[in-house]
Amino acid sequence: MIPLISDISLLEERIRVLEAESAVRHLLNRYMFLCDVPGPETRESELGQLFCQDAVWQGVGSRYALKFGRLDGRKAIVAMLMSYLPPAPHFLSNMHFLSGEQISVDGFQAKGRWVMQQLSRYESGQSGSIVAALSVDFLWEAGAWRISSFSTERVDAFRLENVQEASL
Repeated sequence: MIPLISDISLLEERIRVLEAESAVRHLLNRYMFLCDVPGPETRESELGQLFCQDAVWQGVGSRYALKFGRLDGRKAIVAMLMSYLPPAPHFLSNMHFLSGEQISVDGFQAKGRWVMQQLSRYESGQSGSIVAALSVDFLWEAGAWRISSFSTERVDAFRLENVQEASL
């Protein structure tokens, strides 16, 4: 049973934390949606709005550090993301799924961890599934929550066979 809250400031703080958790959850899901294929034609400008000006995006661990490296700044991050997204010829389809969410909020900062599964069909004809661990830091900046640091570490990956011929 939750104890009665007699101090309204404690209730306000709880609501602020819940709203922040909801906002960063929505922000990361929006990021994933914008990285899905097919996706909106306005994705480039929308992706930029999700990041702080001085944000960092990096691949970590033995499998992603060399593949992605470290990108500094909103423009560099969006340019890298767009190199994989239409009209660039890379994905035929690409969908992201998040689970294992852990979010903590401390004032105007938040941190989150997720497990991401990415299912992709590539222009090359191959299909695959990637599982990655995401660590994401958020800041309240210019009146909105934004990503200040995004790290991805590949946990597992495997090819999906006969995806083109599959029917349900």
